[in-house]
Amino acid sequence: MPDLPAGAVAMIAAETLNPALIRSLTAEFERRGHMHAAQSAEFSTGSGTVQAARWAVSMADYDDPSGSDWLGSLLETAADQLDAATVTTTVVPAAQRPPLGVDAGATAPGREPSGVCPPAGPTPPAMLVMDVDSTLIDQEVIDLLAAHAGRQAEVAEVTERAMRGELDFTESLHARVATLGGLPESVLQETFQKVTPTSGARELISAWRRRSWPVYAVSGGFVQILAPLAAELGLTGFQANTLELAEGQLTGRVTSDVVDRSVKQQRLLEWAQQHSVPVQNVVAVGDGANDLDMVRTAGMGVAFCAKPALAEQADLVIRHRSMELISYALGLAPDQD
Repeated sequence: MPDLPAGAVAMIAAETLNPALIRSLTAEFERRGHMHAAQSAEFSTGSGTVQAARWAVSMADYDDPSGSDWLGSLLETAADQLDAATVTTTVVPAAQRPPLGVDAGATAPGREPSGVCPPAGPTPPAMLVMDVDSTLIDQEVIDLLAAHAGRQAEVAEVTERAMRGELDFTESLHARVATLGGLPESVLQETFQKVTPTSGARELISAWRRRSWPVYAVSGGFVQILAPLAAELGLTGFQANTLELAEGQLTGRVTSDVVDRSVKQQRLLEWAQQHSVPVQNVVAVGDGANDLDMVRTAGMGVAFCAKPALAEQADLVIRHRSMELISYALGLAPDQD
């Protein structure tokens, strides 16, 4: 299945799509504008599957906001007709789609110790930056670590409040990390073994990598977990907090400034500049309040199974737990590896 041709991309996804409804949408797109392509696919969500349909559409009035509004309204009306608890509907204007059909050159070489990989070859035209906990991976690492200390309920509650934007992230992180003091260093490897990439994460990353576009992860979590994960997934680079260790134990402190929402935004801007990628060609994906600044800064900000505080600010809201829906909504071909 190829990339969608030029035009806006309209997408609807649910556990089950009504074929008659999809045919009706296709006919309406053809009637109102010019439909370049229509495709459908099924993706895994880890706990099941989600069906998706997408269209590449050009409309005579698409330069006017009413064009986008009309597409969105039509999809929302269709969503109301589906017997589904969760429906994802998205509209990506042609101007916000990643540039397609560009050979960006070779993938950059191995990662430097800092987790930042220098650009190599021709400049890639687009960049992907992702949050990690509950976005790139299914888990919250701090909760997994807290389970070893018998403090998981306490820490999970603080994490949830921070994700909703009710607590200052830096203060909440210090409070949660303090509960880990005295744990043996071995819990880090044990925790990494429990981490699972979110369904579709590898395929989303592959969609970028096969175009030689850079892929980064930035996390309010911990580098001891993110570093091996980044190596496994083939990320270009990463940034996270470092848990302090002394005499083979966690001290309950981090060794540098906390990666909060402002740091995430700054890293996005630095990485984009490093690769000469215009900010409007950056796709940033997150799920909580700590991702607000980078999602609003990116040309395409994605709220992935996100808290309302982030979903209200994002350009693209994905409600199903398949990261492949992100590249599908942008018009990229599904992974074929």
